[in-house]
Amino acid sequence: MYQDIIHEKEKKFEESIEFFSQEIAKFRTNRATPALVEHIAVESYGSTLPLKQIASIVVQDARSLLIQPWDRTALGAIEAAIRKADIGVNPTNDGAGIRLNLPSLTEDRRRDLVKALNQTAEEARIAVRNVREEILKEIQNTEKEGLMSEDDKFRGKEIVQEKVEAYNKKIEEIRKKKEEEIMTV
Repeated sequence: MYQDIIHEKEKKFEESIEFFSQEIAKFRTNRATPALVEHIAVESYGSTLPLKQIASIVVQDARSLLIQPWDRTALGAIEAAIRKADIGVNPTNDGAGIRLNLPSLTEDRRRDLVKALNQTAEEARIAVRNVREEILKEIQNTEKEGLMSEDDKFRGKEIVQEKVEAYNKKIEEIRKKKEEEIMTV
């Protein structure tokens, strides 16, 4: 019985890890990556769309990106959205596309990015703990209703804690790897 409850909520653990990975992909390292801008909301065609839906984003070299919209009339809107997003990069519109030249990160900026990274990792761990609490509450209620034995309840709690520790370990591995990327000159 507890296996069903855990299995049913396991997807939420995975979603927490996926969201964390997507959030830290936005953090700028010393390498240009489309993840830096692909999520930026652009007013285009009468609605707000992510940049990746209206343009191709190409890494030209380690420090520059080229954004080429499929419709050149969107260039101004894309440029405005990038400026508004305040990602620390000044877009250059050449009429055919937008170039982003990423400056080198200063030591202070690197430290700030690591602080933000650590904060995002803590938010991911909190999300994992919240899922754990949901599962434990459900197991507790199932046992109170007489649908599960007390032994199964304790076994279920142990398994949930093992899963939480495994997901927290994943979060830490991802965080450590990203911190190395940020701090590498």
